[in-house]
Amino acid sequence: MPLHQYDYLLAIGTIFAALDAWNIGANDVANSWATSVASHSVTYVQAMVLASIMEFAGSLGVGARVADTIRTKVVDTSLFVNDPALLMLGMVCAVTASSLYLTMATRIGLPVSTTHSIMGGVIGMGVAAVGADGIQWVGKGSGVNSVNSGVVQVFLAWIIAPGLSGAFGAIIFLVTKYGVMMRSNPVYKAFFTVPIYFGITACLLTMLLLWKGGGYTINLTDAEVAGTIVGVGAGWALVIAFFLMPWLYRVVIKDDWQLRWWHIPMGPLLLRRPDPPANPENAAIQDFYAGHLTKEELDARRAAENGDVEVAGGGTATEKKADVLEGSADSDDGRPQRPQIKKIVGPKPEGKWHSGPVLFWYVKWALLRGVDQDVVSAQNRKDVLSGDLEELHAHAAHYDNKAEYMYSFLQVMTAATASFTHGANDIANAIGPYATVFQIWQEGSIPESGKSEVPTWILAFGGACLVIGLWTYGYNIMRNLGNRITLHSPSRGFSMELGSAVTIILATRLKLPISTTQCITGATVGVGLCSGTWRTINWRMVAWIYMGWFITLPMTGIISGCLMGIIINAPRWGYGN
Repeated sequence: MPLHQYDYLLAIGTIFAALDAWNIGANDVANSWATSVASHSVTYVQAMVLASIMEFAGSLGVGARVADTIRTKVVDTSLFVNDPALLMLGMVCAVTASSLYLTMATRIGLPVSTTHSIMGGVIGMGVAAVGADGIQWVGKGSGVNSVNSGVVQVFLAWIIAPGLSGAFGAIIFLVTKYGVMMRSNPVYKAFFTVPIYFGITACLLTMLLLWKGGGYTINLTDAEVAGTIVGVGAGWALVIAFFLMPWLYRVVIKDDWQLRWWHIPMGPLLLRRPDPPANPENAAIQDFYAGHLTKEELDARRAAENGDVEVAGGGTATEKKADVLEGSADSDDGRPQRPQIKKIVGPKPEGKWHSGPVLFWYVKWALLRGVDQDVVSAQNRKDVLSGDLEELHAHAAHYDNKAEYMYSFLQVMTAATASFTHGANDIANAIGPYATVFQIWQEGSIPESGKSEVPTWILAFGGACLVIGLWTYGYNIMRNLGNRITLHSPSRGFSMELGSAVTIILATRLKLPISTTQCITGATVGVGLCSGTWRTINWRMVAWIYMGWFITLPMTGIISGCLMGIIINAPRWGYGN
């Protein structure tokens, strides 16, 4: 029977579960899409739309219909059998601590692991309720089983996740770099590799769906699983070769400026089109390195600013600076400028605060203010964490722009794949504890199986809050990542995201402890080092991110433990000694 005497706990749990999911969208999801936005593969608004669709589809479509009664299984639920309401209170304290910490971290632009955040909350409430002996510090069993659960997995994740993803990301980028980008005619080389990469990415998505699972059951033998994975990858590669590659051939090789994305389904029929007329607007494929100077250009500009007459490499400072300024006449200081984004919210209309136009503007400001942020330009701002970003970016090579354009499509697919699986699995960080609270409130007992049923409305509730968090506050994380760590471009960004996805799949199969946040950060550093020098990495920002990982678990544990301890030990009427 429902525990109506604890309705207030259900209400408080609902509020803070919503806040936790909101922060997961603003912190975790924004972190995973920062690479695509920084690479110019998608605009900020496009990233928001794609992330919303994929995250919500992942959480509602294949999200787990059951969740561990205690998320991360670091506290034994049998200790609460005689007092289930105490576990209900504990999970409310855990999700409250997690949401408050994530709000603070997101506010200061600190990307953290939401999995470790809720784990810290559970550990804190467990210590306060049943003591340190009731916490599972090391997993049960031997070998891998001893490290894939328990508190020890957090410490291993600091090394395993960024290390593996950095290695995989570097391998993928080095193959792309020396096999395509640095070869003669890189565009033609990319035509052969892009369908293959698309097929590999489809294989990875199929692996995630089959191995990590969700709200469905897989009844396939190992041979059938392997055949399904390879078949889906090969089939998708053929679809790409048949439909997308003819479109790319016309756009990239033939400079067919009249084609739009909706012409892609025409496939081979596009090859029969006559040569395009002269482009009246002189439009071209966007410059993926806009706003970033090469080392020679930067040295020339800085020499000119310092009044040097001769510049290393020949020519005068005036001549060099003129070359740098070419195509960026709107710049007053010689720095390449990006086009201004169009504002959605617009200026506040005149009138009283309760008038229709003003109220409508306030609604737009509340919901869409985050979308108006120019996160790519904000990534280049100077502060104590940024250092000399121009010098850092100048050490990275610039590759053929048309070849980069072809990899931008791959990056969209890899980012969408990661977003879908994130929505299917990591939303449990918020709705898992809330599902436990709801089931105990509804049934008055702890689930015997150790699993809590997750109703569809809770999945939809969590997915909606996650999407709202991404739209309204995700910019705060995005502007602190991307180009503030290393120079991004589509070929680099695709390698980062694919390396991160490979790591997640490998760790899932081997049951190793990893965090998606740590995977993308490690892959970013690994790809950045492929430029051949450590100077392409902003180590201050890397140290800042690592600091966030270190403090997450103790911070949420302290908050949750203090809340739990104060509440269960507080003096009450009729219980005084």
